[in-house]
Amino acid sequence: MEKETPQPERMMTTAVLVIGTGGAGLRAAIELSEQGVQVLAVGKRRKHDAHTTLAAGGINAALGTMDPEDSWQQHAADTLRESYMLADPHIVEIVAKNAAQGIDDLDRWGMPFAREEDGRISQRFFGAHLYRRTCYSGDYTGLEIQRTLLRRAQELQVPIIDSVYITRLLVADGRIFGAYGFDIVDGTPVVIHADAVILAAGGHTRIWRHTSSRRDENTGDSFRLAALAGARIRDAELVQFHPSGLLEPSDAAGTLVSEAARGEGGVLRNSEGERFMERYDPVRKELSTRDRVALANYTEIAEGRGTEKGGVYLDVSHLPREQILEKLPRVYRNLIDMQMLDITKEPIEVAPTAHYSMGGVWVSADEHRTGVDGLWAIGEAASGLHGANRLGGNSLIELLVYGRLTGGDAAQYVQGLTEVKRDPAMVHEAREEMQALLTGGGEESPRLLQRQLRDLMTEHAGVVRSEEGLLEGLRKLAELETRAGHVTAHPDIAGFDDLAHAFDLYGSLLAARATLESALERRETRGCHNRSDFPEQDDALKGNMVWSPSTGVVFEPAAEAPEWLNKLANEWIDDSPEGKLAE
Repeated sequence: MEKETPQPERMMTTAVLVIGTGGAGLRAAIELSEQGVQVLAVGKRRKHDAHTTLAAGGINAALGTMDPEDSWQQHAADTLRESYMLADPHIVEIVAKNAAQGIDDLDRWGMPFAREEDGRISQRFFGAHLYRRTCYSGDYTGLEIQRTLLRRAQELQVPIIDSVYITRLLVADGRIFGAYGFDIVDGTPVVIHADAVILAAGGHTRIWRHTSSRRDENTGDSFRLAALAGARIRDAELVQFHPSGLLEPSDAAGTLVSEAARGEGGVLRNSEGERFMERYDPVRKELSTRDRVALANYTEIAEGRGTEKGGVYLDVSHLPREQILEKLPRVYRNLIDMQMLDITKEPIEVAPTAHYSMGGVWVSADEHRTGVDGLWAIGEAASGLHGANRLGGNSLIELLVYGRLTGGDAAQYVQGLTEVKRDPAMVHEAREEMQALLTGGGEESPRLLQRQLRDLMTEHAGVVRSEEGLLEGLRKLAELETRAGHVTAHPDIAGFDDLAHAFDLYGSLLAARATLESALERRETRGCHNRSDFPEQDDALKGNMVWSPSTGVVFEPAAEAPEWLNKLANEWIDDSPEGKLAE
């Protein structure tokens, strides 16, 4: 293969380009197709195996089928309260109000929800929800949602290309006119002319050592694409660490043990055999919220009461075997496959793992526009719903709600355009960036630098942060950024994965800088963000850290919630864990 000879570019044209083929991207593409607008969806991993498929627990909507007293207003209040008042109240209201329609859409398209004997969709408790409002399909809810959306997209003949890596958004005079990328299989450069782009390419949790994201997902692609196009990043420092990620095998470190394991009666013990959650949350114990359980696990490990491998024990072996096989089939199978561990007989070693980007691209509440004309962001790529703590089940309903609303808004946008300007210089810049990686003489490996970045973020921006650690992280990051300028990609007969790793590295470096700089400015402890040097919550920091490469971090005070929502969010609720799944 002659690296010196650039391959001919493949040119495609569409009205709306959707980047990402998980739940958010598919729902937006479906809406566009149903409205008669030409759409193309592209992704960098196989559409049947998008990150959405890993979501286990459920999807929230105040249907009131199990608890008639539930309401969308209460769903909104629970969401805002658990965000530590950092969520955008208008976004919270829109999601809660439109959640029932999201469930109805899935139901009409054949989603196999768990049901009661009379046919009603079953709903169960998740932590910090006042009522039972989480719909589910065993512990494969995300997988079934992805399958359902794929079937509907196929019925509509939505074109989906799941081997295209987008490296740059194309912008002329502040307006999107397409994207540039390459085919991961054969390296063919791709120019996509599009009147609008919807960014649904996930978050940035892969930049930590232990993460529930797999190797080629959530590497910060969305952050980089949006930021280089002129958008801003909000709440980059607010990352949800799931309490229970596996420690082994090393290539799958961080793989989740579902919260359902604790919800069904699993207990957490340290190396001394102590059920330590009784000290951190004596009422809810293991059924406390994610941020509290993750901090408890971290503290036990940091203070020397962890296992030799740096974890704690999650034990379900005291539960009836039949209960485990019925209620936790995925957990049981995964531990057999990965560790040859029978969880009906032995405890599981777990540790906190980076799980969800609660921050992301800054978006407007109503349509999720980014401030760049013709660019939207949805799903984990976007920000505004979760604040400093995400309720389990809210991420999946967010996909359905804003996939539909954003698809509709993008349809109106492109139908109203009278002209689109294209700038060949932007295409040239994207082309040159890619060719430099393929023809350069640098000796740095993208995979090795990625590993060093993940170690850096784990050490200096993990569950607990400090000014000293964050500044040291920024110093090390600057060194990695310099070395990244000497990366060369080496495609081989198996494909262009190495080139993809190089762009993954670029995205991860930008996301890491946004995270470290934002975490440094949030001099308080709030929700998932724990500062050992600022252990108290600061009312003056009730707001969002908004970052861009040109401005750095700018603090924006949180929007005020309507009086009814504020009142409901601050009312006392029953925190009793009785009958409730963990969040």
